[in-house]
Amino acid sequence: MRRRLVLAAAFAAGACVLGTGAEAQASSHREAPFVTENPKVDSTDFYMFRSYESGRSDYVTIIANYLPLQDAYGGPNYFTLDPQARYDINIDNNADGVPDLSFQFQFQNTLVAAANTLPITLEGVTKNNSVSLINLGGISAVDNSKLGVVETYNLNVVRGAAAPVAVGGTFNKPVDNIGTTSIANYAAYSAANIHTTTLPGCAGGLPAGQIKVFVGQRAEGFAANIGVVFDLIQGGGIAGVITNGSTEAGRGRQANADDTGLLYGKNVTSIALEIPRTCLTSATSTIIGGWTTANLHQARVLNPNASYTVPAKEGGAFTQVSRLGMPLVNEVVVGIKDKDLYGSLAVKDTGKIADYVTHPTLPAIIEILYGGAGAIAPKKIRTDLVATFAQGLVVTPTVGAAIPFTQNTTTGVFEYLRLNVADGFGAPPSKALQVGNVGINGLGVLGCFTADRHVDITAANLVANGGPCDLQGFPNGRRPGDDVVDITLRVAMGALFANDVDAPARNVPFTDANFNGAEQFDDTFPYLKNPFPGNGPYAKN
Repeated sequence: MRRRLVLAAAFAAGACVLGTGAEAQASSHREAPFVTENPKVDSTDFYMFRSYESGRSDYVTIIANYLPLQDAYGGPNYFTLDPQARYDINIDNNADGVPDLSFQFQFQNTLVAAANTLPITLEGVTKNNSVSLINLGGISAVDNSKLGVVETYNLNVVRGAAAPVAVGGTFNKPVDNIGTTSIANYAAYSAANIHTTTLPGCAGGLPAGQIKVFVGQRAEGFAANIGVVFDLIQGGGIAGVITNGSTEAGRGRQANADDTGLLYGKNVTSIALEIPRTCLTSATSTIIGGWTTANLHQARVLNPNASYTVPAKEGGAFTQVSRLGMPLVNEVVVGIKDKDLYGSLAVKDTGKIADYVTHPTLPAIIEILYGGAGAIAPKKIRTDLVATFAQGLVVTPTVGAAIPFTQNTTTGVFEYLRLNVADGFGAPPSKALQVGNVGINGLGVLGCFTADRHVDITAANLVANGGPCDLQGFPNGRRPGDDVVDITLRVAMGALFANDVDAPARNVPFTDANFNGAEQFDDTFPYLKNPFPGNGPYAKN
């Protein structure tokens, strides 16, 4: 039995707290100057994985998160997406760096006069005035008549250079979690807005062509003390010690883990799809590449007499302003002067930022800060990172042997998240990172590498049999909760080098000392938990 494995191990290590135990995980928040001015088109995280909801393993779930750092109490306008933008989820299934499938989302915000207007009578004079609140009563799964602003969206699919084709009709997006008085049962209300529809041109699914789509507010999946991270990666020393009682074998969030990180308690907006895997692949490969982009019109003229529907006049062709495949690339890999350029680049033009990969600054910064404790950056031009970050690593092992990995030379140099959806890559777990469960390893594919940098996918080494090799984990796609930071930090500091001379710290188990647990995520689509309510509490969900 032979299996083909593509490892797209991200170089983008960043956002790590060395040895402090503070919460830190991989999310791209406020990563480029332009999107800080336009947070509605700021992509924060991108997930793509075999669905692990019971009975759904023949599907792929894709989640693109936008609009970071949402305070649950941030009313009265809350966090609608931009009706002048277009949000795309892109799939390349023939390894040329060009989308073969694009799922395009566009949003509409509609004022509902009956729920937004109150007649005010004073001294016999009545004025029908718009209210300042977004709702004038309770909202539920069966009754949203008291909601004064309704957000809807349309979905198109584009195949190659063909014209867009509508997918379903107009879908409702649930309003954000205003609070428990306004929405007593947000879980039921949100679930009622998970839509099932048919994807044109898709023959897979149960029944044929069936997909799920959801757009709505979710709890932020990561808790990160960003202030500490970006204050020169504060820490007490090299992160070689596992804290909070965790071990490399049972990488689960512990009961005494700190939940006070800046991102914990925040919300985010998710665009989620569940699609039959056979509808995403090509006839020649089971490997897909995925990324999300946000696009704005080229021209904008502010309306001097702004209205709700026309605060500005926008027109011209759509222009890409945000892109995310692998996590943290633009946030901590690309230099400040090129961050907006990165957001505008097509995937096939990734080579324009190649210098940041071959001569990375992050390992050098870590050495400057923690070299005295042994955090020594590799001293070679980082062709290993070009392979892992922009090409992928290919192994074709025979089960029963551990063989060296080799560079993928069959595709171009471009950056996105790769996922092999073939059955040979392990059954999806019942929950990502279930503490104490055999079959889960937060280090994902990195757990398949041996000390001499062979790849061991012998039966005994697979997670299903209690080993560390998890072929369903990052960077073979990305599940909610995969320990992206630890994986990428170790790769950045030379984990894939074969000798200590070129990479003195290659065997150090770098960690941010935070391990996500299964209780942070759901077992069912869309997997990220319901958002925190506007009236609190915010410490637990």
